[in-house]
Amino acid sequence: PIRFIGIFPPGGGTDILSRLWCQKMGEITGEQFIVENRSGSAGNIGTEAIARSAPDGRTIGLGSVAPLAIGPTLYKRLPFDAVKDFSHIGGLWQLPNLLVVNNDVPARTVPELIALVKSKPGQFTYASSGSGTTVHLSGAMFAAMAGLEMVHVPYRGGAPAHVDLLAGRVHMIFDNIPQALAEAKEGRVRALAVTGAKRSPQAPEIPAMAEFLPGFEITSWGSVAAPAGLPAAMIERIGALTRQALATPELKGRFEENGATTWPIGPAELLAFRAANEAAFAPVIRAAGAQVD
Repeated sequence: PIRFIGIFPPGGGTDILSRLWCQKMGEITGEQFIVENRSGSAGNIGTEAIARSAPDGRTIGLGSVAPLAIGPTLYKRLPFDAVKDFSHIGGLWQLPNLLVVNNDVPARTVPELIALVKSKPGQFTYASSGSGTTVHLSGAMFAAMAGLEMVHVPYRGGAPAHVDLLAGRVHMIFDNIPQALAEAKEGRVRALAVTGAKRSPQAPEIPAMAEFLPGFEITSWGSVAAPAGLPAAMIERIGALTRQALATPELKGRFEENGATTWPIGPAELLAFRAANEAAFAPVIRAAGAQVD
């Protein structure tokens, strides 16, 4: 079997997308893809496990924006080098985050929320799935751009954050769109804005944050990562199979249902994108004073 290291807890948006891809890869290759969740430290624990694996093509895993593009600035020390310790095989998906508030928060639009938080500095909380995730940075960027004082409450993954959001223990979260949108559609939370540059095709009725705060844009992404030293022929083969899987109408449709768009790019483009992404996030992280030892 092929071991796929999922770097976030089971049941979250990225875990669902990873399993959908693994299932399709299993169908195409006839191999069994087994997802092993190694979560913690905003994806760093699982990412280190990928880096430490044997480069034989039997262990691959999820490359993610949090450890690979945010982590290098956020953490003074990381147990891996985001470029040198990996074979970056190709893209899987991109997805925006969605700002949802607890139903008891009396704001129905982003301007109303900004006014409300400004009227009570330091009294509003935003949850995240961990320090240094796009979920965290979306909240930090919102606070910075709107001039707000809010308290960040990090959790170990999105699932426990949503438990507290629904119970009213935290006021809002900028979570990956799948779980947040599902809760909003059920009326359990109120959706106010997506974090992509434009509105999401999954929920065109929800405005983009950039409509209120021009220049606001944060998109989460996932890729296929393997340890450094994977033979070039193997990188090419896994990449080609990945693009084949992503091109199927079935997987495209399942990704869209979960708020994501397929992202079939190759290694060179992925490395260039990661570097540009790291450069874009660095000033946001520094401005938020979010660095971690």
